[in-house]
Amino acid sequence: MSDQAAPQSAAVFSEDRTLPIVVYVLYLLGFTNGLTFLIGLVVAYANRESAGPAMRSHYTFQIRSFWLAIAWCMIGVALVVVGIPLSLVLVGIPVVMLGGLICGAIGLWFAVRCIVGLVVLSRGDAYPRPTTWLI
Repeated sequence: MSDQAAPQSAAVFSEDRTLPIVVYVLYLLGFTNGLTFLIGLVVAYANRESAGPAMRSHYTFQIRSFWLAIAWCMIGVALVVVGIPLSLVLVGIPVVMLGGLICGAIGLWFAVRCIVGLVVLSRGDAYPRPTTWLI
């Protein structure tokens, strides 16, 4: 009886690659409008639990990428906000530049992570280290 239950529980998980591809594309389109970042995040959260192990690794990677990018962008924006008033006495100019550099670097980092995720997904593989900070 337990032999029959195992195939049924394995059939619950789907390894459909379409939705992870959609999330990566929504993330990349987010650079043009911003709203699709959030739509991609909602799709990733909604489908992570019902996905098989390979696609779950991509959803985990996508969700972590979003939150890490948000955290680092908040740091960059905070530096810019603090640096603008300080730039009146010329002390804040490097702080503003650092904040802008952080925001720009995080945008590039996020785009590279999405492209690398698409490449790994196109091969049909699970993402090797979905909880990494790097690529």
